Amino acid sequence: MPELPEVETVRRGLAPAMEGAVIETAHVNRPDLRWPFPERMAERLSGQRVERLRRRSKYILADLSGGETLIVHLGMSGRMTVSGVTLGDFHHAHPTPQKHDHVVLEMANGARVTFNDARRFGAMDLAATEAVEDHWLLREIGPEPLGNAFDEAYLVERLRGRMVPIKTALLDQRVVAGLGNIYVCEVLHRAGIDPRRKAGRISAARIASLVPLIRVVLEEAITSGGSSLKDYRQADGAMGYFQHGFRVYDREGAGCATPGCGGTVERIVQSGRSTFLCARCQR
Repeated sequence: MPELPEVETVRRGLAPAMEGAVIETAHVNRPDLRWPFPERMAERLSGQRVERLRRRSKYILADLSGGETLIVHLGMSGRMTVSGVTLGDFHHAHPTPQKHDHVVLEMANGARVTFNDARRFGAMDLAATEAVEDHWLLREIGPEPLGNAFDEAYLVERLRGRMVPIKTALLDQRVVAGLGNIYVCEVLHRAGIDPRRKAGRISAARIASLVPLIRVVLEEAITSGGSSLKDYRQADGAMGYFQHGFRVYDREGAGCATPGCGGTVERIVQSGRSTFLCARCQR
């Protein structure tokens, strides 16, 4: 599942083609993805100018001139790609339509934005822009980890007394937005904290130390274009490269990257998901 860095990378790739541009025609090629599309979605999108393209947690939000916001979730295999415009050093011509091109936005500037999702776990919805934060997909999401509301005092207070593993606490989208399995594993390794430890039994100083580490890891991942493990691609179709810098994630049996540690990366299962750690330096 794409996490915050992957979604932010896609948003940044889409922005030059979409922000300030008019959706000349929207094509909706099926009635649903994970859930049914909103009524008359193609009609409601066509002719709208994209006033702003932003991200909330793992969702891309396109604020439209008509007062609605298009909410997009990539799901497990969803891709939003741009063709017909120059991105960076490359011009991407319109590709031949594919079987799983479920939503296609023909922009008035000549760009084409295609949402392709083979597994159909993605989602799209429309909501009034002024009330979009109250949409059922967004209303319980916590602060953005790269924003000012997410600071040391907030995280210490939010996790005080919680008797769940620290990894589970950080994956809770009500605590902090956008963190997923990959980046929580990486953050906890850098912090030297065992992902199995109960959040409420970790000292306030160590909890506070997670905040700058979360920001550093996310910024590094965004700079690298995210992590490509299976389906994820950037808006120009390129892969991300942060996976080449993983310290623990997907490195079972490899030597620990912490200088002087000498331990070995292990894989355990927590709540049905893989966790990677070094038991020697993570306490």
